Amino acid sequence: MVWVPDEIDEYLQMGETTSKKSLLHFTQGVIKHFEEDYLRSPTDEDLRRILYQNEMRGFPGMIGSIDCVHWEWKNCPTAWRGQYQGHSGKASLILEAVADQDLWIWHSFFGIPCSSNDLNVLHRSPIFDDVLTGKTPPITFQVNGHEYNMGYYLTDGIYPNWATFIQGFSRPQLEMERLFANRQAHVRKDVERAFGVLQARFSIVRQPSLAYDEDILDDIIMKACIILHNMIVEDERDMYVRADVLRRYYEEDLSSLTATVNNGEPFEFQTGQPFSINALLGRITTLCSSQIHHSLKEDLIEHNWQKYGGNNH
Repeated sequence: MVWVPDEIDEYLQMGETTSKKSLLHFTQGVIKHFEEDYLRSPTDEDLRRILYQNEMRGFPGMIGSIDCVHWEWKNCPTAWRGQYQGHSGKASLILEAVADQDLWIWHSFFGIPCSSNDLNVLHRSPIFDDVLTGKTPPITFQVNGHEYNMGYYLTDGIYPNWATFIQGFSRPQLEMERLFANRQAHVRKDVERAFGVLQARFSIVRQPSLAYDEDILDDIIMKACIILHNMIVEDERDMYVRADVLRRYYEEDLSSLTATVNNGEPFEFQTGQPFSINALLGRITTLCSSQIHHSLKEDLIEHNWQKYGGNNH
């Protein structure tokens, strides 16, 4: 996918307009035929594999890393430039994404103006919609002898102290905290690596966008690139350096793992159920609980210290 519309004029004798139409036709076809498989939410099996990989890395119950990246919009209309211009002075759009160790992008939310930050994007994002409506299978795991009932993401320091977010330390004081901060930063790099690989594979999202229509950037180009990225991840997963972790997942007895998805049973969302405002409010309270956040973080610090610190470090 080339980013300069007239770059192949002399070779293919194709004009800029035809090149643009061909690009849009291709991306629309990718989305139409592959979106259901490669932009899906994690299935039960996907969640079990992700939980296994992350428990092996010292983070039981972790289901991914979340972060945002900016895509410069060179041809942003002048009337919109103030809205899409950030502190850098350039107009851009923000992509929020969740990725796992294999760099599969499980969630993407694109199109928020650059004048917003990661926290503003979060409050508009649909990332927790399925959790709040009960459409995701329940996750249960144990850390340091305590049981928890909701998966979490690794984040940087701007995200709030919710039960679903675990940050590192900007100024760790104790040896345990320094070890945890290093481990958390190392594992959280999954999503940053995914951004880097996505941009390396598709120069159209690495270079400033020349499109004039935000919908083309949002619903077509970015979505198609993420689909193609996930297709490549699926095809090359067995060749990764840590492919042995996946082989152990399929070959070993996993009964010793602390994390389970729906108690090991297949999960099916029950449609047609009456809406319960009390259930929704209860899920919101649990999801945003700072008490659960601090308790889980302390347990993860102790868990990583026992696994990697002291004589085991």
